[in-house]
Amino acid sequence: MKNRESSPVAPAGAGEPEGELERRIAEVAEIALAQARDLGASAAEVEVGQDQGMSVTVRNGGVETVEHNRDKGLTVTVYFGHRSGNARTTDFAADAIRSSVASACTIAKFTEEDPCNGLAERDLLATEFPDLDLYHPWPLGMEQALDIATDCEAAALSFDSRISNTEGATLSSHQGIDVYANSDGFRGLVRSSRHSVSCSVIAGRDDSMQRDYWYDSARDAADLAEPRAVGEKAAQRTVQRLGARKARTGEYPVLFHPSVAGSLLSHLVGAISGPSLYRRASFLLDQAGRRIFPEFIRIHEQPHLPKSAGGAAFDGEGVRTAARDLVENGVLRGYVLDSYAARKLGTRTTGNAGGVHNLEIAPTTDQDFQQLIGEMGRGLVVTELIGFGVNTVTGDYSRGAFGFWVDNGEIQHAVQEFTIAGNLAEMFNRIVAVGADVERRRNLRSGSILVEQMTVAGK
Repeated sequence: MKNRESSPVAPAGAGEPEGELERRIAEVAEIALAQARDLGASAAEVEVGQDQGMSVTVRNGGVETVEHNRDKGLTVTVYFGHRSGNARTTDFAADAIRSSVASACTIAKFTEEDPCNGLAERDLLATEFPDLDLYHPWPLGMEQALDIATDCEAAALSFDSRISNTEGATLSSHQGIDVYANSDGFRGLVRSSRHSVSCSVIAGRDDSMQRDYWYDSARDAADLAEPRAVGEKAAQRTVQRLGARKARTGEYPVLFHPSVAGSLLSHLVGAISGPSLYRRASFLLDQAGRRIFPEFIRIHEQPHLPKSAGGAAFDGEGVRTAARDLVENGVLRGYVLDSYAARKLGTRTTGNAGGVHNLEIAPTTDQDFQQLIGEMGRGLVVTELIGFGVNTVTGDYSRGAFGFWVDNGEIQHAVQEFTIAGNLAEMFNRIVAVGADVERRRNLRSGSILVEQMTVAGK
């Protein structure tokens, strides 16, 4: 994205040098750990963060909202043997920090012992901290931000005469610093930034009204799509929805657009995460080492990708991260565990305290979305999912959707007011192809996913 001339707004930590902000955040962590030690805690860990950002929205060419935020917080967890307590404060004054630690200690003394409580094992803590290029503050002026949002919306409104209204265009820019430290000597600091441009518009034809949106986001503003391109994409998606009909009930192939295909990965992660496993509440219970996808499917974690949404040298407990396959040749090779869940299951953490890091289902073909439509021949394309009808205990899947009917390898018309249903175990095994059009704006990364057959309930 090209910058326009404007007086800048200072990035996170305004009014103090970056080095001074880092020193102050680190000092907050040290005060908390020292207080925990003085109060007799056998172990302690702290998370300290401060971030700052701005967000502007324009609607019909006028300023709708202008928001500035500057947030900070300290969360401390203390352990007295296997008893634990935690507290949080947004006041970084020394007395407030000590008071919060004291509160956490009081709570811990009245909780039951849990043998799975405690810090991550020392030998698993990160000792190397590669620069993942996550921090790109944007010295963005208010007028410049409004200009960008205005350009985005204007492009959408002028794209097609059927665009009848707008829900606005938004530009946001945030940056901050986070520190994790514990009483075993681990100290980890991360600076990161996130910027985005989005637009949502409404199209009308006869009695039909439709809305849709588009966005782009990146660690570095230079990597954002041009605002006019974002607006035009939002308008194009909206116009394509006009004339939507109800889908016919039946069994059809379903092609998930990359913007929604990542949701299938989220259901996989939910089913192989620690709480689901140790509570025995997952349809993938005891499936490690077994094939749960076709043999051509690989799903891998890539925590060290530069500028990525899920880049991390260490997890939320200071455990080092590493690239690994969760699914290889269709076989489930690993789980998603933090230290507590790992102990409950009698194993070791996988470095996923706080979640996965750039989990991607690898493309199985060099075809993109449009080419996979031709490959499908006849069936449904899904571009929006509605509702939360997914049961990770049984794997039952039923969600409302919007999309397009495909026949003879081409989109015929938009379809609405239908649900797609199946069972996740069957859906995973019925994946026919994963497109090369990988969606990389998010932590869960996927191209288009073509499922051989699903139940469609419409008219």
